[in-house]
Amino acid sequence: MTTARPDLDRHCGPAAVAALFARRPQDVMRLFHTAERRREAGPHCAVLARLRRPYREVPAAELARIAGTQHHHGLVAFALPRPIPALDLLHLPEAIAGSRVTPVLDGIGNPHNLGAIARSAAFFGCRALVLSGDPRQAGLSDAAFRTSEGGLEALDVFRADDLPGRLRALAPRVLTLAAVPRGGIPPISIPRGKPIALVLGNEEAGLAQPSIAACAARVTLPAAGPVESLNVSVAAAVLIHALSAP
Repeated sequence: MTTARPDLDRHCGPAAVAALFARRPQDVMRLFHTAERRREAGPHCAVLARLRRPYREVPAAELARIAGTQHHHGLVAFALPRPIPALDLLHLPEAIAGSRVTPVLDGIGNPHNLGAIARSAAFFGCRALVLSGDPRQAGLSDAAFRTSEGGLEALDVFRADDLPGRLRALAPRVLTLAAVPRGGIPPISIPRGKPIALVLGNEEAGLAQPSIAACAARVTLPAAGPVESLNVSVAAAVLIHALSAP
C-alpha cells in the first residue's frame, strides 16, 4: 500500500491537477491515476518523467486510500505546500490593484467554503484571495484544493494577520466592503472606480465587529423570499458577480 507524505498537499480531480501542473509543475512530487484517467494523466506523467519524479497507475480502491477520499475522480497529485505571503501594503500586489474584486476571508473555517469561494472568484475573473489571521480561518488544504476545482491555483493568495489594520491601510487605494446580512448597501449601489476588497465573515457568527468597523462601507444582498440568509460561498459568488459588473 502507498502512503501519503504528510508534508505534501493532495490535489484531487482532473481540473485541480491540471491547474496545478499549469501553474507550478516544479512543485509536483508524484502523481497517481486510474486506468480510466490514463489519457488525462499522460501529459502530466511526461512532465514528471522529465523531472525524474514518480507516477503510477493504480486501481480505484488504492487511489481512494492514497487520496484519503472517495472523491478523487481518478487523478491525484502530491505537491509541495504553497507558501502564503503576507499582504504587502507598501507595494500593493498587482493581483489586487488590477482586479475588480478581491475576496477577503475572515474566520471562514470550512475548507469546502474556502474552495467554493476560490472557484467562484476565479470564474468571475478575480486574481487574488486574502485570508485573515483569525484562528478559525481555514487554510489551503486537500479539501479546499479539491473543492476549488483549480480555482486556488488561478489566484494569488495572501495572508493578513491583523485584518482590521490592513483594511484601514488599504482604504486610500481600495474600497473595503464588509458583507453583512442586513443594513448594508445593495451591491448595485456600490460606487465603481476603485478595486474592491470584499470582506466575508465566519459561517455561524458573521464578520467580527472590528473588521466591519475597519471597512469603508457595508454591502447586503437584499432577500426576495422567506429564507434569511445564504451559505457564505453562495453569497460570495453572487456578490462577486454583482460587484464585478461595470
